[in-house]
Amino acid sequence: MRRVVIESPYAGEVDRNIHYARRAIHDCLTRGEAPIASHLLFTQPGVLDDNDSRERSLGIAAGLAWMPCADAIVVYTDYGVSPGMQAAIERAKFLQIPVEYRSLKKQ
Repeated sequence: MRRVVIESPYAGEVDRNIHYARRAIHDCLTRGEAPIASHLLFTQPGVLDDNDSRERSLGIAAGLAWMPCADAIVVYTDYGVSPGMQAAIERAKFLQIPVEYRSLKKQ
């Protein structure tokens, strides 16, 4: 399976964005990909507090550490590209990891 890192919004409309990221994971799986969405994994209750700047930075760094293992970065754009997503895109380009842009039907 092709390993992909999912980039999608998290902050702001968190409930909507969690639902959207789950749909993005499903989309990747149905394409035969092995996705990771660190922003969903690390923000689960009892893991890290996204409202604590120190813990948020730790989660971002941990997510970026997976990037060199990926075959591609997949950016889901239906709700725009957040500053965090843009930083990940720039990091991927620096590491010469392909960046793909995708859209899902909004529900």
